[in-house]
Amino acid sequence: MTEIAEHEARLAAALDRIEDAVSRVETGPDGAVAPEAGDVAKLRAALETERAAKAQLIERVSALRDKQETVVAGLERRVAQLTDQLDRAATDLARQTALVTQLTETNRTLREAAMAGIADGAGINRAMEADLEALDALRAAERAEIETLLGEVRRLIGEGADA
Repeated sequence: MTEIAEHEARLAAALDRIEDAVSRVETGPDGAVAPEAGDVAKLRAALETERAAKAQLIERVSALRDKQETVVAGLERRVAQLTDQLDRAATDLARQTALVTQLTETNRTLREAAMAGIADGAGINRAMEADLEALDALRAAERAEIETLLGEVRRLIGEGADA
């Protein structure tokens, strides 16, 4: 009889396991109700919709990245131009500063000569040369400034035509 009791217990355990397996199939492993065929179709349609939305987003991100790269390249060119202009302006400023120093020294020498009553033709020539160089430097700086302004106007006109 003990064998019969053992077989009954094993049979009951097997039936319990079968019942659990059937309930898992009906509800899924996490306890949720298993989807029906119509639900699977709806889920697949939703998945395809999400895939299409993802593809659109990827395209938009790619377009934005391309636009950003174009803008960055333009800005880098502009920074290079401005850096070049700044370097030229610094060079012009250094030249003007040197000429002003030379002119100041020459004028001091002429003033001292005039106070002493000495007419120094070479000193006057040096003063005139320094004055002319200072005027040339001033013209060069003005020319550079005009070129900078014209460059900006050209850039703005070009941007207006592109818009």
